[in-house]
Amino acid sequence: MLAVAHILGLMMAFFAVTFVMPMICAIITQDGTLDDFAIAAGINIVLGLAIAAATRRYKRELKARDGFLLVTLSWILMSLSAAVPLMIALPGISFTDAYFEAVSGLTTTGSTVITGLDTLQPSINLWRHALHWFGGIGIIVLAVAVLPLLGVGGMALYRAETPGPVKDEKLTPRITETAKALWLTYIGITGIGVIALRAAGMGWLDAICHSFSAMGLGGFSTRDASVGSFDSVAIEMVLIVLMMVATLNFSRHFMALRNRSLEPYRRDSEAKAILVLVGASVVAIALLLALRGTYPTFLESLRHSAFNVVSVASTTGFASQDFGLWPIFAPVWMLFLSCIVCSTGSTGGGIKMFRTLLLARQAQREMKQLVHPSAVLPIRIGGQVIPERIAASVLAFIFLYFQTIAALTFVLLMTGMPLVEAFTSVVASVNNLGPGIGQTGPAGNYQGLSDLQTWVCTVGMILGRLEIFSVLILFTATFWRK
Repeated sequence: MLAVAHILGLMMAFFAVTFVMPMICAIITQDGTLDDFAIAAGINIVLGLAIAAATRRYKRELKARDGFLLVTLSWILMSLSAAVPLMIALPGISFTDAYFEAVSGLTTTGSTVITGLDTLQPSINLWRHALHWFGGIGIIVLAVAVLPLLGVGGMALYRAETPGPVKDEKLTPRITETAKALWLTYIGITGIGVIALRAAGMGWLDAICHSFSAMGLGGFSTRDASVGSFDSVAIEMVLIVLMMVATLNFSRHFMALRNRSLEPYRRDSEAKAILVLVGASVVAIALLLALRGTYPTFLESLRHSAFNVVSVASTTGFASQDFGLWPIFAPVWMLFLSCIVCSTGSTGGGIKMFRTLLLARQAQREMKQLVHPSAVLPIRIGGQVIPERIAASVLAFIFLYFQTIAALTFVLLMTGMPLVEAFTSVVASVNNLGPGIGQTGPAGNYQGLSDLQTWVCTVGMILGRLEIFSVLILFTATFWRK
């Protein structure tokens, strides 16, 4: 535990580097928040180094169980650090709301309790979106590249944080090089996104913020009306491309860039399933909107369907329209898509497409074995045989996933929250999506929730981001037994 505390102290001190970005923005825009961020950075450095110094003699190589503990505690602690400037710079915001906003940012959920975003200080807006960006590929992945420089190995940490059941895929021989490769790929695509959004008509600050959100698949915007405030087809098209890119496995992007070939995508079963499912959903909902007369023409229906379906399915959470007013099938189907569409190794949340494909293959195998009980039928995805151990772990994850949603929903119902709003808010939180239906839908936010309801959603966001296992394992006797 003390060895983990030492690393947490170093991470907390290192996290102060991230405050440089909003501080530069504060200097350029003269919005009066420079001192707020400087104080927050100072608090992080002093407390972090104090913790690291006090536990220095316990420094050692991380073990597997240390990785799970460090991952969970680091997200909790970094969110606390990220909340400090919000509490200083935003008069009247409570600790509960500030922490919720910070967790929402780092988990790339995009739920917000802040209104008046159009007039919010530029540096605060940039900070919120920067949290999406840092959280997207993972502060933990960044730390994997940095921790070895501090004398601490990162393999256990990488295995605990990497999304999805396939954790042993390496892009380079060394884990630090893998982390750097992913980070550089992430930075490069983000930069292209900023330039494209600027060319599409956004100002520089808006372009940077929305590129950060899109790459992290978070839903923060600089406007209360989200992307609908810009009312631009060009901007929506750029964001659709960025969201779809971020929905796919980043290791595929790296290999495609390194090999200068689209072959990695062609061989990716997840990518093909995602594109087919999202494409079919966009067309189907566009037809529904046109037939119901929600919009006057099919092309307008297709425009709004494409953006909002991709946004919700990818667990981003941007909105160009209040899709809560669409025929009920549309928002519910979109919410369902958010559970399964994202790829492993992406910045999105939910069950992930790999697990969905595996469950479908397993169901097919069970039906075949009812007819041929003695047949040996291995599960294959993308031509590769999936070990039974992984299949079993996926079943366990799905069970915990639905049990988590059910438990948190019942807690919200006990607070008096209506069923639809309680259920969709929990699903949106656990999937790291953002908007639910009703009060927490695209036309509202989470500001009206009580403190208890806010904390329930906060817990859901952390559980979803760390894929449940990494957190719940800490509450088992086996984890703590020597």
